[in-house]
Amino acid sequence: MIIEMRTYKIKPDQRAEFLMIFESKSLPEHQKIGMKILGPFLSVEDADTFFWMRTFPDLKSREAMRDQFYEGKLWKEDLEQKLMPMIERYDVVLVDARNGLGEWR
Repeated sequence: MIIEMRTYKIKPDQRAEFLMIFESKSLPEHQKIGMKILGPFLSVEDADTFFWMRTFPDLKSREAMRDQFYEGKLWKEDLEQKLMPMIERYDVVLVDARNGLGEWR
């Protein structure tokens, strides 16, 4: 399983609005496509930062699911224009969720 760990730094005082849109529109669309979502997790040290993760069976599935989301009507016609201007920066780290023996956890 591939886990995409995402950190979002939102522009000052916009985290609550971003999260409302993210949780009500973006997360259900991710789940509809088949991505499992963990989070969001709010930073206790920075009021403008949060973390979330999405999982994929493998890298090939990740590419297909990401394309389906980002090329979809919801992202192109609604979410991209609303969410992207609120983001100061974001970081993505991919990890392979296998243990050292090559077995899935």
